[in-house]
Amino acid sequence: MNFSSDTAAPAHPKVIEHLAQANAGPAASYGDDGWTLQAEALLSDLFEAPLRAGFIASGTASNALALGLLCPPTGGVICHQHAHIYCDERGAVEFFSHGAKLLPLTGEHGRMSPEALQDILQKVDERFVHAIPPKALSLSNLNESGCVYSAKQTARLASIAHDHGLSVHVDGARLVNALAFTGAKPAELTWASGVDVLSFGLTKTGAMGAETILLFGANAERFDELEARRKRAGHMPPKQRFVAAQIIALLEDRLWLELAAHANEMAAALADGLQNLGVPLLHPVEGNEVFAALTADQSAKLQEGGAAFHVWPDGSARFVTCWNTEPEEISKALALL
Repeated sequence: MNFSSDTAAPAHPKVIEHLAQANAGPAASYGDDGWTLQAEALLSDLFEAPLRAGFIASGTASNALALGLLCPPTGGVICHQHAHIYCDERGAVEFFSHGAKLLPLTGEHGRMSPEALQDILQKVDERFVHAIPPKALSLSNLNESGCVYSAKQTARLASIAHDHGLSVHVDGARLVNALAFTGAKPAELTWASGVDVLSFGLTKTGAMGAETILLFGANAERFDELEARRKRAGHMPPKQRFVAAQIIALLEDRLWLELAAHANEMAAALADGLQNLGVPLLHPVEGNEVFAALTADQSAKLQEGGAAFHVWPDGSARFVTCWNTEPEEISKALALL
């Protein structure tokens, strides 16, 4: 009953198989290998667009490098007040951008309000040297409340941002769960809705450690700058084929979607069971995260029974289901309650 995080899950067996295949002999270093070329081609097919991809093992580095590319040191990045980059990445965006400031906005269920975004951008005066001018917008999909930005919601926020000269980034550490929930195509939740740069994560969906910065449209022309930033930051794996091999394993035969759909189904089953027991949920369940308002006795009972989960800053209990979560784990947790 480990509901602590999807990063606690093991790597999928097919990932291990592909890693073993990539380990069969020598290969060129730093991305000049066949696995990297194949992975980038698969990503281009998946997103139905020409793109460039920078492979990284860390989601934090993926977000920080991407936003460092989009925002100068003298600018700001608008994000939700509960965004991972704001609450959980120890100033990485500020560090990798050499000083850009994060500008948090509110919004229910982790979703940024278009009205709040419009309001802050209308007040920007580029000539006023004492204030931070926003230069980028960062959204998380799934967001930190486990909720989805639909294609329509993403496009609305991206349109406002672009109208004011901002670039748009998406933290897609759990984008696969959002896609499994909505049934949307990857393009629909990203570049077709105005997203310029995507941090596309597969670590939470069965990889050992595989994240990708995807540059869409005109931003693909900045790939050389991204490569320089990756190298200088120490995030250019010398044996990059092992990151690429994981991506290939999960993208082939749509394994990523199957695994994400299973995690979502387990979360929905847990949510239904909790509600049947009278436990309130703080947010809609639109992916693989459930935020439950447990009593202190209920939390203690679950923990004593061996269930692992995190108590969130708002006092709720956050349960995260994974690609390998079994229905029996859900049943056992509910039985304890």
